[in-house]
Amino acid sequence: MTSEIRRTFYPLIATADPDKSMEWLEKAFGFVQHNVYRDDSGKIVHAEMGYDTGLFMFGAGVQVKAAVYVAVDDPDAHHARAKAAGAEIFRELADTDYGSRDYAARDLDGNEWYFGTYRP
Repeated sequence: MTSEIRRTFYPLIATADPDKSMEWLEKAFGFVQHNVYRDDSGKIVHAEMGYDTGLFMFGAGVQVKAAVYVAVDDPDAHHARAKAAGAEIFRELADTDYGSRDYAARDLDGNEWYFGTYRP
């Protein structure tokens, strides 16, 4: 029997250029498109991307900067991928006192992304 995942939190991030951000977030962090909705001119008005069971949203009208934590199985490989894509790493990969191995990076729009093994 398969149980459906019922998500509760959907972080919102700000992007200056949603198409460019979507492409970069996939390349740098391995996020995948979930849903993309465009207006008649082709401009993204709402988009969802995910990683494992998590989703976040962005699109027209979101002006706030965000900070999002994403649990990953292999932070070393993830860090290497982000660095190779030119992500601004502002906290290098390290082990924490609470048992996580993590790092932090900013995307093209200054949103902060924290990646590590900690799963609350």
